[in-house]
Amino acid sequence: QVQLAESGGGAVQAGGSLRLSCAASGGTFSSYAMGWFRQAPGKEREFVAAVSRSGVLKTYADSVKGRFTISKDNAANTGYLQMNSQKLEDTAVYYCAAAPSSGGAPPRGATYYVYWGQGTQVTVSS
Repeated sequence: QVQLAESGGGAVQAGGSLRLSCAASGGTFSSYAMGWFRQAPGKEREFVAAVSRSGVLKTYADSVKGRFTISKDNAANTGYLQMNSQKLEDTAVYYCAAAPSSGGAPPRGATYYVYWGQGTQVTVSS
C-alpha cells in the first residue's frame, strides 16, 4: 500500500509561483502513474495534471496548460507540481494521487487513482 504526503502549499500573490511535492512511501513508486487534482470551496474535485509511471508522458487540464508542470522522480519517490503565473482561480486544496499502471499514457479520471494524499491548501490572492 502506498502512502502519499503533499507539501509546499501556501499563500501566493497572483502571478507568483509555488512548487508542490508529493512524497510516496510503502510501495514501488515507479509502478504508478501520478496525478494532481484540486478542489475549490463549493466545487467538485477536478483533474489538474498527470504523469506516466516512467515520468515521460504528461497530460494537463486546459486551465493550467502552459503554466503548470508535473514531474516525477522515481529514484526519490517524489512527484512535483510546479505552478507558475498563478491565478485567483487556482485557489484550492491540491491532492496528489497514484494509479497502478502497466505503462502508457497516464489517466485523467479520478476513479483510476487508488491512493490519495491528504491535500495541501493553495491560496492565490490579488
